[in-house]
Amino acid sequence: MSMSGKKVFHIQKLNLTDYRQSPKIRLAVQLFFLIITLYTGWRFIRFVHFLQQGGAEVSRPPGVEAFLPISSLMSLKYWILTGDFNSIHPAGLVLFITFLGMAWLLKKSFCSWVCPVGLLSEYLWKGGEKIFGRNFVLPAWLDWPLRSLKYLILIFFAWGILFGMNSADLKAFLYGDYNRVADIKMLMFFAHISAFSLGVILVLALLSVFVKNFWCRYLCPYGALLGFFSMFSPAKISRNPDTCTACGLCTAACPANIKVHEKRRVKTDECTACLTCTSVCPEPDTLSLSLPGKKKKALSPARVAVLILLIFFLSTGIARLTGHWQNKIPVREYQYRIRHINDPVYKHTG
Repeated sequence: MSMSGKKVFHIQKLNLTDYRQSPKIRLAVQLFFLIITLYTGWRFIRFVHFLQQGGAEVSRPPGVEAFLPISSLMSLKYWILTGDFNSIHPAGLVLFITFLGMAWLLKKSFCSWVCPVGLLSEYLWKGGEKIFGRNFVLPAWLDWPLRSLKYLILIFFAWGILFGMNSADLKAFLYGDYNRVADIKMLMFFAHISAFSLGVILVLALLSVFVKNFWCRYLCPYGALLGFFSMFSPAKISRNPDTCTACGLCTAACPANIKVHEKRRVKTDECTACLTCTSVCPEPDTLSLSLPGKKKKALSPARVAVLILLIFFLSTGIARLTGHWQNKIPVREYQYRIRHINDPVYKHTG
């Protein structure tokens, strides 16, 4: 085909070595958020311990509310309906909106750059690959139905909240007894985990050794929600067919099993913007995470990292300054509720 009859696909030039550094840059960001998560968990454990001892020398870390996404979804709807920014778990709502925004701007980057479960899952399958020399890819007839499970779980919760609860129902739950100690109940669940629950977690971990990101790919409803928002992201992996040699290295390396070498723009909800495909591409200016336009503007790994950190610190910083970070539950109420945590009223699941 002559050049005159061939569409030219522009990608802003990016040094090949820039994308070679993406695994190290992404790991640094992952470890940063892992440290924050572990520190938050440690502080929360100390907070609950002091409550159980009758004191409160340790302040409660608001970041623990990131692990209450269902409550946060309810808070988001309640805020939209009433204008009331829920004061029981405000940090949870802030972080929920932050991660949705991150997905809209930078694909499902939360899953591969921020989420500690995603980090653990990644190293489980990498360990399996080293031990057994490979990971297993499920056949399409099984992969597709299993991938739908996370959306079915998401629809179950989203339908009940978005269409089954009015503002009065939401207020009753959000300001009710159970939600006020939902974070403590979550800790109690893991501190006194049943043999069945532990067995399920271990099975999922074992499956992740053999199948890349088993939990994330097939069962995580949070990932499904972020994947939906990521479909509207302006940033997508772009391939320049003029320089692509169709070597298939990008497809082979992709943790989500996306056939990158066959696509001009990767639009699937499974893409997590991990940049693994771009890091293995041997041809300069061929694969990039880029913004739309006549000349695709490529985002370097460093820029992606900066954007993720900027979104996180900007949103949490604004929340702190505007008084939407710390909850409004007094220590005395926590001390009372921790003494009655096993009462029937706290067993209500909403």
